[in-house]
Amino acid sequence: MEIDTPLPLSETTLLILLSLSSGPKHGYAILKQVEALSDERVLFSTGTLYGAIKRLLDNDWIERVEDPLPNDTDRQRKAYSLTEQGRRLLNAEIGRMQELVALAPRQAGEGVL
Repeated sequence: MEIDTPLPLSETTLLILLSLSSGPKHGYAILKQVEALSDERVLFSTGTLYGAIKRLLDNDWIERVEDPLPNDTDRQRKAYSLTEQGRRLLNAEIGRMQELVALAPRQAGEGVL
């Protein structure tokens, strides 16, 4: 699959895109999903998260959408979803990583690991 963006993606970008692969989420839900996906190894501050979200929006990898969850507060939450380009990029990165992981058993058999 041909992608114009150089791979590999940073770990934080990959985790944010993965968190959105199951559907739209608002910022706090992304933050919590990234924590869960990384077994709490990656912990974002809100400033770091929203800086990353801004870059993903600027690259057209994600887009703002209607918040899918009920909001019982007075504050309007911003929700985000993968764009088609973002989904293609995520799939390309997952494929790239799977190819790399597939190399390890072959090398282990040669005594490299």
